[in-house]
Amino acid sequence: MSSIVLHGYWRSSCSYRVRIALGAKGLDYATHPVNLLTGAQLHADYTSVSPTGYVPTLELGGEAFIESMAILELLEELHAEPALLPKTPTERARVRALCEIINAGVQPLQNLNVLRRVSEDAAAQKEWMVHFIGKGLRAFEHRLEQLETHGVRGPFVYGERFGMADCLLVPQVYAARRQGVDLGPMARVVRAAEAAGELAFVKAAHPDKQPDAVL
Repeated sequence: MSSIVLHGYWRSSCSYRVRIALGAKGLDYATHPVNLLTGAQLHADYTSVSPTGYVPTLELGGEAFIESMAILELLEELHAEPALLPKTPTERARVRALCEIINAGVQPLQNLNVLRRVSEDAAAQKEWMVHFIGKGLRAFEHRLEQLETHGVRGPFVYGERFGMADCLLVPQVYAARRQGVDLGPMARVVRAAEAAGELAFVKAAHPDKQPDAVL
């Protein structure tokens, strides 16, 4: 049995990004499903480990780690190669900013507790998600355009190597397509997501491939 255990939900974008990072690092792990739709994330046995009640949680070396960005950074520090971040501080800052456009500016607005606070009406929830996902990905696209002036061009988010920002972009594009967001004006975003989607470990991390997937 693997010494790494990922507690997550098949369609959670934060769980998805960690699955991709684990695959990128070539790390084997066991999956422990947490069903968000039944409220399993709020049960005491889970909140005793993750007080926020959010997924994912990663068990590693006998300790439970929470918050997907902290988990990605931990994996990067423990397993330096293949690297998910560039080598220079300036380039690392650029990539981390791209990650935060999604992590801080888009993904939290799609959480179930936020959607239920906005409205109990499914159509209203969808309209909310389409608005904020579209807004965030347009900002991401604009930032990629800006970075081209620094010589940063695809096929991936940050040049020719798959990296941490790809780990976040792929799940967000998946969510955008599920919700019917118009990706037409976002050629760079689509290009990067499709390039990453061709990688075997990204394919393996796809929600539909997970043991708890409900198709």
